[in-house]
Order: sequence, then structure tokens, then C-alpha cells
Amino acid sequence: MQTIGNLWLWLGFGAVVIIALLVDLVLMRHGGPHKVTFKEALWWSIGWVLLALAFNGGLWYYLNETAGQVVANKVGLEFLTGYLVEKALAVDNIFVFLMIMGYFAVPEEQRQKVLIIGILGAIVLRTIMIFAGSVLITKFHWLLYVFGAFLLFTGWKMWFSAGQEPDLETNPALRWMRKHLRLLPDYAGNAMSVMRDGKRWYTPLFAVLILIAVTDVIFAVDSIPAIFAITTDPFIVLTSNVFAVLGLRAMFFLLAGMADRFHLLPYGLALVLGFIGIKMMIIDLFKIPTPISLGVVALIIAVTVVLSLKIPPKHDKA
Repeated sequence: MQTIGNLWLWLGFGAVVIIALLVDLVLMRHGGPHKVTFKEALWWSIGWVLLALAFNGGLWYYLNETAGQVVANKVGLEFLTGYLVEKALAVDNIFVFLMIMGYFAVPEEQRQKVLIIGILGAIVLRTIMIFAGSVLITKFHWLLYVFGAFLLFTGWKMWFSAGQEPDLETNPALRWMRKHLRLLPDYAGNAMSVMRDGKRWYTPLFAVLILIAVTDVIFAVDSIPAIFAITTDPFIVLTSNVFAVLGLRAMFFLLAGMADRFHLLPYGLALVLGFIGIKMMIIDLFKIPTPISLGVVALIIAVTVVLSLKIPPKHDKA
């Protein structure tokens, strides 16, 4: 695997992530479990974006000094493009989280715990999948075509399922839990399971965490191939992914109740996945420059967001 990541870059990245998580856990939970306000979530979301940009700036400066401006510019654009793609896809992830927590009526004091576990699980899962994907692509170049075709299919499926309300009742994981586990209708504080009459029962909190974990897997499978179309360097792939995931908790509270305001975003994400899928499949014939990829992705997302705000959802029309 070719990578710009050396021991010091990996250690620096690890230190930044650990410190950021600790600060997040301490400060965002200051005063105990509480309902996170829109203003608080907004400032945290801005902070996470600024942290990612600061990391990219520091990486650019380091590479500019050690490898030259050409390499620094190339890596900086790849990180920014990958981060933008993953951040946009993370919004769709958040909407699924909102649906799950709304379906199970997760209490406010439990939502932060669920999101913390979900984010940590996503980071671990993506780290494993990214390194595995990097090794496989290095050995089997043709996998890029498979990933490209998969992204085209995912984009097509997302486009035609946009606007349809997901039905958790038909979710295979939930149906399996209901069939094989004893599920309680009510929460029991922070407990995920309790013993009653010598039998173990599982609380709704357990079911929520399982569904969040399944969601993490699904979105990792969808999003990781997308960034391999931008770069196959595991350091850039992982860092841009992790920085996009780190802000999920703040983004969740920021977007809570606003899902309908971005009702056209799934169409934009479908176009982004389609564009990246095509970029992957023609990579040996024509390599689309990273600045153009960044511009196309940014334009699609921006236009979709603006149209979402200007055009009301169909069910709002009367």
C-alpha cells in the first residue's frame, strides 16, 4: 500500500482523535445527561468542521515542507473531497438514527449514550474495513470496477427510494430480535437487559443499539467504496472518514426535527454516488482530476440543499 502516512503522522492523527473524543465526552456531557439545544449543537458542529480543516491545514503544511507543494496540494484536495463526500453521506446516516430513536421513543438522557456507542463503533468498523479494502485494492485492481458498479447500483436504489418512509416493522434485524429475544416494552434506566423471574429480558435500549450498529455497517459498506474513487491512500481515506464521523453526535441534535427541510438531499446523494461510481469505472481510461471531483460533489450537494429549502415537501402542499 502506498501512503503518505508515516509513524509520526499516524501518532499525531491518533492523538488528535483521542483528545477530541475526550473533550467531546467531558464538555458535551457537562452537567450530566441533558437535552442538547440547537445552539449548542450548532457550535459543536462548527467546531468539528473547523477541527477537520485545521488537521488538513496542518497536514498540508507538513507535506509542503517535507514532500513539496505539489504533493501537499494533491493530498489536501483529496482529504477535502473525501471529507465532503463522507460528511454528506453522514447526513443520511443521521436521518436513519433519528427514525430509529423516534420509533423507540428513546428518552433524551439516553440519546447521547446511544450516539457515543454508535460513533465509536463506526470508527472501529471503518478502520477495519478501510485497511482491508486498501490491501484488497492493492492486490486486485479490478475491485475498483466492482466498487464503481456497486456505487452506481446504490445511487440508483437511493434515487428511487427517496421520499419513501422507511418501515422499521419490516427491518430484518428487528424482526429477528423480536423472534429470538425477550424484549421489554419499557426502558430500565441505562440497563440493556434485566433479569425477571430467572429469565433475561432485553430493554428497548438494547434493540436501539443493535439497529444503530447494523446501520453503521450498512453505511460503511456504502460510503467507504466512494472515497476509494478519490484516493487509495489508507491514511487519507481513514482520516477523512473519521473526521466526518466525529461530528455525528452534534449533527444529530442539529438536524433533529429538520429532516423534512432536506427532503431532496437523498436525490443529491444518489447523484454523488453515481458520479463517483462512474469516476471509478473509467479510472483506467480517464482519471477525473480531484479539483473537478470536489467541484462536482460540492455543487450537487449545494444545489440539492438550496432546492430543499425553496421547494416544500409534497405532503406540505395543500
